[in-house]
Amino acid sequence: MPLPELSQSTIAFTREVQVTDERGRSSLISIPAERPLTVYLDKRELVTLMSMGCNPEALVLGYLRNQRLVRDIHQIAAVQVDWEVGAAAVTTRNGVAGIEERTAKRVVTTGCGQGTVFGGLMDEVDQIVLPDQARIRQSALYRIIDTIRTQQSVYKKAGSVHGCALFSQHGDLLYFVEDVGRHNAVDAIAGKMWLDDMEGGDKIFYTTGRLTSEMVIKGAQMGIPILLSRSGTTEMGHQVAEQVGMSLFSRCTGRHFLLLTHAQRMVFEPELFAEVMTVTERV
Repeated sequence: MPLPELSQSTIAFTREVQVTDERGRSSLISIPAERPLTVYLDKRELVTLMSMGCNPEALVLGYLRNQRLVRDIHQIAAVQVDWEVGAAAVTTRNGVAGIEERTAKRVVTTGCGQGTVFGGLMDEVDQIVLPDQARIRQSALYRIIDTIRTQQSVYKKAGSVHGCALFSQHGDLLYFVEDVGRHNAVDAIAGKMWLDDMEGGDKIFYTTGRLTSEMVIKGAQMGIPILLSRSGTTEMGHQVAEQVGMSLFSRCTGRHFLLLTHAQRMVFEPELFAEVMTVTERV
């Protein structure tokens, strides 16, 4: 069965606005766009996502996947995004059974931009089992941090957005997505993985935002056992990670990180610090 037919919609990610600084000087700066995208599933209005507009087709696919509304990507015939009306029309091949009951209850999450998950989704966490053998080497973690630091991004130009990225176990960048909400960015990566039939068991996920319960649950649903963030975590994010067997790394900047859960996945490399000390002594 073929993959969904996707529109190739494009739209500006930033716009210029005039500002006045503390000295009364005027200048132009770039700010990220934020626009509504209403998702229709077989002509039924499902949700309105506030998005910058990057990768909207992948965003919609990832949202459907992470909400467990569609289990198989081949059930979807097409995703057509039209920014003139701010809508994404999703057409399935045979409909979605029980869609009214499955979307009746929503939970407002702590995601920036006020993310939501459907209530029944929380009940599926107990069924998630992440691979025991997944590991991350300290050198790979540092490579990921360095890659994010040098990555060309809307954030560097305009700020006010979150970025998420998927890496191989060796620290190779596979996907990088930005949006006004981190939940959108992770959903877009989930959509890309779905389209590429990519498994998450040997992957590492990075986000610039907090490791909330929503982010941990979505990462677990994508089968990813290791999550990194330059920010912190919440109590429920920590609790869910412990439960599903996920390793959380917070405050990942420079050569610093805090490993919060399932420390057995970390392969420490003390020689990395020996090299740093040697260079420092020479200087």
